[in-house]
Amino acid sequence: MYIIFLMIAVSVTVAAAFLGAFLWAVRSGQYDDDYTPAVRMLFDNETTPPKSKPAADKEAK
Repeated sequence: MYIIFLMIAVSVTVAAAFLGAFLWAVRSGQYDDDYTPAVRMLFDNETTPPKSKPAADKEAK
C-alpha cells in the first residue's frame, strides 16, 4: 500500500515539473513563431479582377 502512495507522489512531482517547464517555455518565448510571418507573403494568393477582352471592346466602337 505504501508503494501506491509513493508512486502517486512521484507522478504528481513529475507532472508538476513538466507543467513548470512548459509554462517557463511559453513565457520565455520558445513557442513564438518568427519564421512564418516572414514567408507568409510568399504563400498568399493575390486575387486580381478578371481581365476584359480588349478585342471585343475595339469591335464595339
